[in-house]
Amino acid sequence: MGEPATDCIDALLADLTVEEKAALMTGRGIWDANPVERLGIPALRVTDGPNGARGAGLVGTGTPALCIPCGSALGATWDRNLVEELGAALAAETRARACHVLLAPTVNIHRTPLGGRNFECYSEDPVLTGRTAAAFIRGVQGGGVGTTIKHFVANDSEFERNSIDSVVPDRALREVYLRPFEIAVSEAEPWGLMGSYNRVNGTFACENRWLLTEVLRDEWGFDGIVVTDWFAAKSTAAMAGSGLDLEMPGAGRFYGPALVAAVEAGEVDGALLDAAARRLLTLLERTGAFDDPLDRPEVELDEPAHRALARRASAGSMVLYRNEGVLPFDAESIATLAVIGPNAADAMLMGGGSAALVPQHATSPLEAIT
Repeated sequence: MGEPATDCIDALLADLTVEEKAALMTGRGIWDANPVERLGIPALRVTDGPNGARGAGLVGTGTPALCIPCGSALGATWDRNLVEELGAALAAETRARACHVLLAPTVNIHRTPLGGRNFECYSEDPVLTGRTAAAFIRGVQGGGVGTTIKHFVANDSEFERNSIDSVVPDRALREVYLRPFEIAVSEAEPWGLMGSYNRVNGTFACENRWLLTEVLRDEWGFDGIVVTDWFAAKSTAAMAGSGLDLEMPGAGRFYGPALVAAVEAGEVDGALLDAAARRLLTLLERTGAFDDPLDRPEVELDEPAHRALARRASAGSMVLYRNEGVLPFDAESIATLAVIGPNAADAMLMGGGSAALVPQHATSPLEAIT
């Protein structure tokens, strides 16, 4: 694991056909990309995050998994060492799910309290967000598992997110929305990044060459892959020309055979496929996929040390604005204690969507108090 073996990748690139390069750039199923069996190139396998490594299950189903505190809770800890430890635990969880890449962290900004995925994100502060994300990435990638920092960029509203145009002045874009990504890329060098559904100043993020090539790669020096959010692809030539490496999920609508046809028609430069294939092969090398393709059933990993770590992180995330001697409770002086509300008896560990999973362990407020 680590930096790629350049000679090996050069040799593979020289042997790949245009059709095989296009296949590498295209999903095979929901959670994997196409292999090239002729050359011994394994399938890239990914799993949803960031609350945990769900595995092959769909939203809220699958193998029971470690569930760490949500992004907002982690941001409230202000503890990057703790977040890095959690990332290392999730690397082990991701391996147990037989995957090479964890689709996390989420670093969008708390722009409005109505944001449906605020719980996944760290805060409204771009610097706190970026540095927390960098710690998470260091932890995960230190365990030989790739990350895809997401969703790039200005994807801070769930309303009409597949088509909405986020119109952002350059200064706000640079200082608020791009800043956490820039910090994370600079401090932790993520091996992947996920493009978002929305437009940014009129151009879909996954077709935006200014964002994906000029800013991300040329200015910041990012050398990882860029993958679409699931079903975010909208075109062939514009997406390939922007520097987008992988269309997910499979089977591809705009890459695969459509990408081959675009190259043959002169609409897409074949050199773009070479560059994308190199980045994808590099990711496979960095995650150790050539040595261990992880072509096996996923398993549950129930580590007591991970459970204790999640509990410590939960405690560290709590913010008490004012304590007038009420806490901690003195059990001997309390005859009765009312615990009110429907969520008292439920462990509300996460929101919905791609972060949802089946938690191995959960404790409701009522259970904890009693």
